[in-house]
Amino acid sequence: MSTSLNPRLKFALDVAPLAAFIIGFKFFGMLQATVWLMAATFISLGIIFAVEKRLALAPLITGVMVGVFGGATLILQDEYYIKIKPTVVNLILASILLIGLKMGKPLLKYVLEVAFKLDDAGWRGLSLRWGLFFIFLAGVNEIVWRNFSTDFWVSFKLFGMMTLNIAFWVCHVPYLQRHMLPEEEKVEEEL
Repeated sequence: MSTSLNPRLKFALDVAPLAAFIIGFKFFGMLQATVWLMAATFISLGIIFAVEKRLALAPLITGVMVGVFGGATLILQDEYYIKIKPTVVNLILASILLIGLKMGKPLLKYVLEVAFKLDDAGWRGLSLRWGLFFIFLAGVNEIVWRNFSTDFWVSFKLFGMMTLNIAFWVCHVPYLQRHMLPEEEKVEEEL
């Protein structure tokens, strides 16, 4: 039986790689920031796995991509690879969600059903919206890293992407409320 991490610790482990990347970049440059990102990512994933005995799909994909693109950045001494990592990760996540929908499986349900109990239409709509949002984020990342300085891209990665994600979630509160299952259906579903 696996245990769950305290939500605050889980959040800290989720943001630690980004924080390490930002600090590494600020003081030592992109290559050292990439090393710090890789180390913090693998340490965070290791702690989560040690406690929960499993890894969710999204952090696992991100970890693999950090290893691949971070490794390419370091080996080739070219920041291009770490800059395209968010694009690739977002497109993979979008593909997973949208292909799942095409196959009749709103896969976001399996990730978030612990937090939300929604009707089937709610899960389908949420999966579609997140799939499209991930495509949007990939496009935004491409525009920013190709047209602005590395300093701006790093700042945008921290503040811009986080703001977009929070705003996207907040905009979905009414949607989630419309598709929430009544309490008695939640209990019956758990039995």
